[in-house]
Amino acid sequence: MTWATRWKAFLDRRIRQRVTLRGLGFMVVTIAVGVAAFVTANNLLFLLLALSLAALLVSGFVSRLGLAGLEVDLAPPEHISARVPCFAELTVRNHKNWMPSFGLTLRGSPASGFAEAIPIPLLPGGGSVGRSLTLTFPKRGRYREDVFEFSTRFPFGFTERKVRVEIERDIVVYPSVLPHPGFEGLLAKVAGEIDSRRRGRGEDFHRIRPYQIDESVRHVDWKTTARTGALQVREYVEPVQPTVEIVLDLGLPPDESAWFEETVDGCAYLSWELSRRATPFRLRTQKCDLAFPEREEVYDILKFLALVEPLFANAPPIDADVDSDDALVLVFSRRSSVRPVRS
Repeated sequence: MTWATRWKAFLDRRIRQRVTLRGLGFMVVTIAVGVAAFVTANNLLFLLLALSLAALLVSGFVSRLGLAGLEVDLAPPEHISARVPCFAELTVRNHKNWMPSFGLTLRGSPASGFAEAIPIPLLPGGGSVGRSLTLTFPKRGRYREDVFEFSTRFPFGFTERKVRVEIERDIVVYPSVLPHPGFEGLLAKVAGEIDSRRRGRGEDFHRIRPYQIDESVRHVDWKTTARTGALQVREYVEPVQPTVEIVLDLGLPPDESAWFEETVDGCAYLSWELSRRATPFRLRTQKCDLAFPEREEVYDILKFLALVEPLFANAPPIDADVDSDDALVLVFSRRSSVRPVRS
């Protein structure tokens, strides 16, 4: 970035200034000294008036220079979930090689993920300082700009000058994977159904075969062993991991946006928990058919849920075979054309 570009960016920023109580008191005293100087024609009062005005000018000039040439760089983690705190590295640089900045305070906006105040007492000329931040984004979606605000009262505290700094970013925030009311119970039911299906299939008898070394004697068929004179074991069908199919209908009335956001968060919570338990699942909507772990990682599914939007009346119907024996199907819909599990 050239100096001309930096200067133009600085001029494009919105610089705001607020008079503090100290500054207001100093201005009142300055006005009183000026009135007294003109009424009495006292040279000493004129000298005090000149010093007071010079202090005001120097204060504004120095504070403006202190906020010039500052740059913010934020390095967030790769995966961020809404309402889940995460750590990020913040770096503040001073591009004025000849002048340090004093008494800075950096604040973030809700779009930046944090709203706390970070004091920076000294930022050397041409130097930088780093801080570790805790970011918390309120909702899912794509965040393209981070807005930060520098403020300073240096050198005399007469005014508080502020300047906004915007960083162009492309941060995708996943839906919240925190436990949701209603979805915790649904997950428990799903886990119980999966466990019962696995137990049922795992007990299916397959054949009787000769015993192999290092095998457990738990499955030895003693009757067949006695008849044949050699150890024989019962072999069972290996349990098949059932697949969970999550069907999210994007068609809903316009006044159901709150339900949609809550359901998207619930689908993200279910996806995250199923992936942690190594349970295969699919997410189907009118826009996608994603399968974990066969085709996609769980983060690919969370990214889709982070950016998905309802289709309202334009959504085509979506089919869901809720009586499937090969998959456990969960349907989330507000339309009567689809059989919902949760409404």
